[in-house]
Amino acid sequence: MAVPKRKTSPSRRGMRRSHDSLKVESFQECPNCGELKRPHILCGACGHYNGREIVSVEG
Repeated sequence: MAVPKRKTSPSRRGMRRSHDSLKVESFQECPNCGELKRPHILCGACGHYNGREIVSVEG
């Protein structure tokens, strides 16, 4: 069985884990209603995407 010959230092362990963190979600303002929405996603508040109404939202 393979066993490490030396203890992994905290610096090397941290460098290995550097890509494991969560990314910050990006938001854009909807050009139709001004609500924040994810890019390339239908606006949940007004139902518009790319300048057109895709889903009619009652409210």
